[in-house]
Amino acid sequence: MRIGIIAGSGQFPLIFAKAARAEGFSVFAAAYANEADPVIKDYAEAVEWLHLGQLRRLIRFFKKHEVGEAVMVGAIRKTRMFTDVRPDTKAIALIAGLRHTHDDGILSAFAKALEKEGILIRSATFLLPDLLASKGCWTRRKPSRSQNADIEIGWRIAKEIGKLDVGQCVVAEGGSVLAVEAIDGTDATIRRGGGLGSGDAVVVKICKPQQDTRFDIPAIGSETIRTMADAGAGLLAVEAGKAVVFDREEMIGLADASGISIVALDENLRWK
Repeated sequence: MRIGIIAGSGQFPLIFAKAARAEGFSVFAAAYANEADPVIKDYAEAVEWLHLGQLRRLIRFFKKHEVGEAVMVGAIRKTRMFTDVRPDTKAIALIAGLRHTHDDGILSAFAKALEKEGILIRSATFLLPDLLASKGCWTRRKPSRSQNADIEIGWRIAKEIGKLDVGQCVVAEGGSVLAVEAIDGTDATIRRGGGLGSGDAVVVKICKPQQDTRFDIPAIGSETIRTMADAGAGLLAVEAGKAVVFDREEMIGLADASGISIVALDENLRWK
């Protein structure tokens, strides 16, 4: 069995590669330069280092190694789209055919282009279902009445910006929206929002309503909690079953030590 990894930054590509090898897969990694961890080479049969836009090279690499299935894991800094892109003719043709160049549109078109070449894109959680957020309050501290109200506000706004493919994260406090995620990413949004609050801001990170969960699924981990603690945010709310959780035990320990609540809610905003 062979599996391809289209690897961005963070620990997810490494976690997936380890899990794939444990399940008997031979791993072949197409890794983005200046994003993916070089350690990926320790878990792959072969690695091809690419720049954004080198679509033909990626396809050629997978075909050379007879890879018929692949996953897209890890983050790509959105600001890199303006500084480090080397599109080949195939990538230019793909983008030229799009009506909108938002995240979801580009990723969906990218997946379709690979599938036309015989490379099926799968959800990275097919080997790691335990990474998905489970419903409940994970921390000692429970949401307060005012935080529950801010969760509702943040959730509603996050779903609306998600429909527009703008971002996945909103920070709210005291009934007001303090920050909305844009191209700067979740951590920067938390810092902006927390800096405007009084020390108890609520961070809501959700899955976009139209999200293809094969890619760009929301991810949280211990670094999220560290950023929140530094920014003065008091609660993190995510969507149960639709967010990937890294370092769960460490994350909960950090949250408890900082007096931060973590809740995973269903579509009715219930965590109990």
